[in-house]
Amino acid sequence: MATQRDGQHLQIRLDPGSSIPFYRQIILQVEMAIADGRVTTGYRLPTVRGLAVDLQINPNTVAKAYSELEIRGLVSTQHGTGTFIGEWSPAPSEVDREQLLSQLVHEFMSHLGSYGFTVDDLRAYLREESAKDGRK
Repeated sequence: MATQRDGQHLQIRLDPGSSIPFYRQIILQVEMAIADGRVTTGYRLPTVRGLAVDLQINPNTVAKAYSELEIRGLVSTQHGTGTFIGEWSPAPSEVDREQLLSQLVHEFMSHLGSYGFTVDDLRAYLREESAKDGRK
Protein backbone atom coordinates (compact mmCIF):
# COMPACT_ATOMS: atom_id res chain seq x y z
CA MET A 1 0.00 0.00 0.00
CA ALA A 2 1.52 3.27 -1.01
CA THR A 3 0.17 6.45 0.50
CA GLN A 4 1.71 9.87 -0.01
CA ARG A 5 1.25 13.30 1.50
CA ASP A 6 3.56 16.28 1.00
CA GLY A 7 6.34 14.04 -0.32
CA GLN A 8 6.13 11.60 2.58
CA HIS A 9 5.82 7.95 1.69
CA LEU A 10 4.76 4.86 3.60
CA GLN A 11 4.52 1.45 2.05
CA ILE A 12 3.07 -1.33 4.14
CA ARG A 13 3.79 -4.89 3.10
CA LEU A 14 2.77 -8.06 4.88
CA ASP A 15 4.73 -11.28 5.00
CA PRO A 16 2.24 -14.17 5.14
CA GLY A 17 5.11 -16.56 5.96
CA SER A 18 6.08 -14.62 9.07
CA SER A 19 5.22 -15.77 12.55
CA ILE A 20 4.35 -12.14 13.37
CA PRO A 21 0.58 -11.55 13.15
CA PHE A 22 -0.55 -9.17 10.40
CA TYR A 23 -1.80 -6.51 12.84
CA ARG A 24 1.61 -6.52 14.56
CA GLN A 25 3.43 -6.25 11.20
CA ILE A 26 1.38 -3.13 10.44
CA ILE A 27 2.19 -1.64 13.85
CA LEU A 28 5.92 -2.35 13.48
CA GLN A 29 6.06 -0.83 10.00
CA VAL A 30 4.28 2.34 11.11
CA GLU A 31 6.58 2.61 14.15
CA MET A 32 9.67 2.20 11.99
CA ALA A 33 8.40 4.79 9.48
CA ILE A 34 7.97 7.23 12.36
CA ALA A 35 11.37 6.37 13.81
CA ASP A 36 13.27 6.83 10.55
CA GLY A 37 11.38 9.97 9.57
CA ARG A 38 9.52 8.64 6.53
CA VAL A 39 6.33 9.94 8.14
CA THR A 40 5.89 12.80 10.57
CA THR A 41 3.19 14.54 12.57
CA GLY A 42 0.03 15.05 10.55
CA TYR A 43 0.71 12.29 8.03
CA ARG A 44 -2.61 10.68 7.10
CA LEU A 45 -2.60 6.89 7.21
CA PRO A 46 -4.72 4.93 4.74
CA THR A 47 -8.30 4.28 5.78
CA VAL A 48 -8.96 0.99 7.56
CA ARG A 49 -11.04 -0.27 4.66
CA GLY A 50 -8.61 0.99 2.01
CA LEU A 51 -5.58 -0.63 3.64
CA ALA A 52 -7.49 -3.87 4.22
CA VAL A 53 -8.46 -4.02 0.54
CA ASP A 54 -4.92 -3.24 -0.64
CA LEU A 55 -3.39 -5.83 1.70
CA GLN A 56 -6.22 -8.32 1.09
CA ILE A 57 -6.87 -8.81 4.79
CA ASN A 58 -9.84 -8.43 7.13
CA PRO A 59 -10.59 -4.78 8.02
CA ASN A 60 -10.75 -5.82 11.70
CA THR A 61 -7.04 -6.63 11.49
CA VAL A 62 -6.20 -3.10 10.34
CA ALA A 63 -8.61 -1.64 12.91
CA LYS A 64 -6.83 -3.60 15.65
CA ALA A 65 -3.44 -2.26 14.53
CA TYR A 66 -4.71 1.33 14.36
CA SER A 67 -6.39 0.96 17.75
CA GLU A 68 -3.15 -0.22 19.37
CA LEU A 69 -1.21 2.60 17.71
CA GLU A 70 -3.77 5.04 19.09
CA ILE A 71 -3.53 3.56 22.60
CA ARG A 72 0.25 4.04 22.41
CA GLY A 73 -0.27 7.67 21.45
CA LEU A 74 1.37 7.32 18.05
CA VAL A 75 -1.73 8.15 16.00
CA SER A 76 -5.01 9.95 16.48
CA THR A 77 -8.24 9.13 14.74
CA GLN A 78 -10.60 11.89 13.74
CA HIS A 79 -13.94 10.36 12.78
CA GLY A 80 -14.86 11.25 9.23
CA THR A 81 -11.39 12.64 8.51
CA GLY A 82 -8.93 9.80 9.04
CA THR A 83 -6.09 8.50 11.14
CA PHE A 84 -3.04 10.72 11.51
CA ILE A 85 0.44 10.42 12.99
CA GLY A 86 0.28 12.20 16.33
CA GLU A 87 2.42 15.06 17.59
CA TRP A 88 4.19 12.87 20.12
CA SER A 89 5.82 10.01 18.26
CA PRO A 90 8.51 8.21 20.22
CA ALA A 91 10.84 5.86 18.40
CA PRO A 92 10.54 2.14 19.15
CA SER A 93 12.67 1.06 22.07
CA GLU A 94 16.04 -0.55 21.48
CA VAL A 95 14.59 -3.84 22.71
CA ASP A 96 11.75 -3.63 20.15
CA ARG A 97 14.25 -2.83 17.40
CA GLU A 98 16.45 -5.77 18.39
CA GLN A 99 13.46 -8.13 18.49
CA LEU A 100 12.34 -6.97 15.07
CA LEU A 101 15.84 -7.33 13.62
CA SER A 102 16.16 -10.80 15.13
CA GLN A 103 12.82 -11.88 13.69
CA LEU A 104 13.63 -10.49 10.26
CA VAL A 105 17.08 -12.08 10.18
CA HIS A 106 15.76 -15.49 11.26
CA GLU A 107 13.03 -15.39 8.62
CA PHE A 108 15.52 -14.25 5.98
CA MET A 109 17.96 -17.00 6.91
CA SER A 110 15.16 -19.54 6.74
CA HIS A 111 14.34 -18.39 3.20
CA LEU A 112 18.00 -18.50 2.20
CA GLY A 113 18.34 -22.01 3.61
CA SER A 114 15.32 -23.20 1.65
CA TYR A 115 17.21 -22.24 -1.54
CA GLY A 116 20.41 -23.95 -0.41
CA PHE A 117 22.35 -20.83 0.60
CA THR A 118 24.49 -20.82 3.74
CA VAL A 119 25.52 -18.14 6.21
CA ASP A 120 28.96 -18.18 4.57
CA ASP A 121 27.34 -17.51 1.18
CA LEU A 122 25.56 -14.53 2.67
CA ARG A 123 28.72 -13.21 4.35
CA ALA A 124 30.67 -13.45 1.09
CA TYR A 125 27.92 -11.66 -0.80
CA LEU A 126 27.65 -8.89 1.80
CA ARG A 127 31.45 -8.39 1.74
CA GLU A 128 31.37 -8.06 -2.05
CA GLU A 129 28.47 -5.60 -1.98
CA SER A 130 30.09 -3.57 0.79
CA ALA A 131 33.32 -3.37 -1.19
CA LYS A 132 31.40 -2.11 -4.24
CA ASP A 133 29.75 0.58 -2.13
CA GLY A 134 32.97 1.46 -0.29
CA ARG A 135 31.43 0.49 3.06
CA LYS A 136 32.76 -1.75 5.77
